[in-house]
Amino acid sequence: MDLTEQSARDLTAGLRSGRLSAHRLMQATLERIGRVNPAINAVVSLRDADALLSEARAADLVPVDRRGALHGLPVAVKDLVATKGLRTTFGSPLYADHLPDADDLIAARLRGAGAILIGKTNTPEWGHGSHTFNPVHGVTRNPYDPGRSAGGSSGGAAAALAARMVALADGSDMMGSLRNPAAFCNVYGFRPSWGLVPQDAGGEVFLATLSTDGPMARSPGDLALLLDVLAGPNPEVPFCRPVPDLSGLKSGAWDDAGLKGKRLGWLADWGGAYPMEPGILTQCGTALEVFRSLGATVDDLPPPFPAEALWQSWTTLRAMLNAGSKADLARDPARRALTKPETLWEIERGTGLTAAEVHAASVIRSDWYAAAARLFGDYDALILPAAQVWPFPAEWRWPIEVAGRGMDTYHRWMEVVIPVSLIGLPCLALPAGFGAEGLPTGIQLFGPTGSDAAILGLGAAYHAATDWPGRCPPALAGQRA
Repeated sequence: MDLTEQSARDLTAGLRSGRLSAHRLMQATLERIGRVNPAINAVVSLRDADALLSEARAADLVPVDRRGALHGLPVAVKDLVATKGLRTTFGSPLYADHLPDADDLIAARLRGAGAILIGKTNTPEWGHGSHTFNPVHGVTRNPYDPGRSAGGSSGGAAAALAARMVALADGSDMMGSLRNPAAFCNVYGFRPSWGLVPQDAGGEVFLATLSTDGPMARSPGDLALLLDVLAGPNPEVPFCRPVPDLSGLKSGAWDDAGLKGKRLGWLADWGGAYPMEPGILTQCGTALEVFRSLGATVDDLPPPFPAEALWQSWTTLRAMLNAGSKADLARDPARRALTKPETLWEIERGTGLTAAEVHAASVIRSDWYAAAARLFGDYDALILPAAQVWPFPAEWRWPIEVAGRGMDTYHRWMEVVIPVSLIGLPCLALPAGFGAEGLPTGIQLFGPTGSDAAILGLGAAYHAATDWPGRCPPALAGQRA
């Protein structure tokens, strides 16, 4: 088997023990990127090959007893994460040549675990929108059909995983950015309980509770491996959560009971509130049958909370946070001219909000959290589709309608992700297979705050029965070594 086809768990075990050379893996990784990235454009700002090979050779000289969890593993970091000395653009022409002088926390933890940062993964400008394109690096394409979107904002990460250019990838998720691209690219994305992977210090850190970083991979066990590196308190910010015991998941020895006896609730399209393209719910239904075949009970549930109230709360709080952190982009005419219209929309909406409107939005969020907690008294986890549409043409900016219903904002077509995001629940995006046109989709499996290990365990049992990511993109079949 080609090294780039192997799991992160197998690769890291070999690298830590010395059975696998970091130099050999780096060679295979660079060869793979050279073959497939031109058609996909997932990895950007790739470092010089000679420098990377030299760093890998140095990794091979480190004594085995001093090697970290990701020792010698090539990793590309999402281009919203600042990386010291490595070009970080945020997808914005304003930062096209930006070289940070310090790492953000995610990059620092990856380096601290021994990973070799090879470059960045592409993202939409400022991470706004679930389609990965920007004026600096262009469009990231779907490995399963390069004419289609890879999703976003972690679209570069998802596409790089699916195309076997990396074995692990970090991502971030405010409005489904770990989940929508996972569904589009047939991989796994995990949005952890808010606070498990902490924020960076700097700026507002008490109100900004909608977004989190998290891992992406081709299996839940590999997700656990990366989550264990990324998670853990940051003493400079509040609300951090303790790291759960992920040892069984990392080793592949999770609970043998798996899904047997578990109660799952299927929320479908939230009583028709979330329009779905034809075939999405049917394909999600095949995943539900897998759960049932493994011993779980899956109940159809009515909408547990008014969808429009969730949307009102979400758009208010999101706009408030974007206006607070990015208002300078709109004030200066020169910077404004180089800023994405969707970002300006967020800023302008947020700037006009009153304190009473923000408070009312937070009350809705609080009420939904309480309602969800009551629901989890009866169910181990809840399920929603991870995307409302199939991967759409890469030249689109965003879908303007879904199933005949017009979209009134640039992000309404991904509304299905906000019940999780709004209240910071742990959520695993699982592949659900392929539709009639051979395009992937997925589901969201989510539970109460702090149930991260349990949700990953349910996903591991599902993965053992399906292994959808094992189906390599047919468009790249001829690119294998």
